[in-house]
This record gives sequence, C-alpha cells and structure tokens, in this order.
Amino acid sequence: MAIAKNTICLWYDKDAEAAARFYADTFPNSTVGTVSKAPGDNPSGKAGDVLTVEFTVFGIPCLGLNGGPTFKQSEAFSFQIATDDQAETDRYWNAIVQNGGAESQCGWCKDKWGVSWQITPRALTDAMAAGGAEAKRAFDAMMTMGKIDVAAIEAARRG
Repeated sequence: MAIAKNTICLWYDKDAEAAARFYADTFPNSTVGTVSKAPGDNPSGKAGDVLTVEFTVFGIPCLGLNGGPTFKQSEAFSFQIATDDQAETDRYWNAIVQNGGAESQCGWCKDKWGVSWQITPRALTDAMAAGGAEAKRAFDAMMTMGKIDVAAIEAARRG
C-alpha cells in the first residue's frame, strides 16, 4: 500500500497495529498495509518494535504511529461513520464500545485506544438538513441519546 498524498496520522502509545487490525476487521473497505519496525532505539521504543502501520478506514488512508505515551487522543479528531439504519448503527457502536471502548453522547463513542468515533445515522443528518422545527425536534431528541436511536429521531422529526 503506497502512502497517499494526504494521510491521517494517528498517534498511539504502542498499539497502532492492534488498532489498525481492529478497524480492518470492523469496517468494510478497511485494510492493514505495511507494518514498519523501528530501525533503532527511539524515545517510544526499541529497535525492532512496530513504529508505523499503514491502514485504511472505509477507504481513508491512515498511518498509525507508535509514538509513546506523550500525546493522547482527544475529541478534537474523530472518524464520522454514516450509517444507513439502526442495525448498522448498532453493529459499529457495539463493536467499538464492547471492545474496551466507552460510550459518550449524541452518537459519539471512543475505542479502547482513545480514538473518537461519531456513529451517525443518515436519518439524523437528513433531519438536520431539513432545517426549521423538524431539525430542532430531531436535535433535541439527539441531545438525550448516547447511541442514536433511528426510530426516535424519525418520530421526533415527524413531531
């Protein structure tokens, strides 16, 4: 896998390869590419340890860097995954949360490596795009949720 002209680089303490393999197993059109080992000792590890991992998430090129514990993930970066229905929403949400992750609010969750994910049903984005009172009702409903409940968003949208 050649490195793309523009690649998202995610900093991990030491588990970039495990994270990449989890993403590849969880999301369609996701793969693990080249796993590069450190040619020498460095601040985050020893020669021969995995240093970088090329991977894709839904076709988006990424590079996982095992940079050590200095920097942590934050909600300032997240993957937003658009889902078509409740079953797909549940599948991705549960895969992340039940693999050592954590629930948050409004469709957000974190994986066990601290990377934030927005699992966003198209029903919600369609409701927001409608604008006006319809969007406000859907938004108010969303604000009470962790994982998005598609039926509740659709009911709120209808009033």
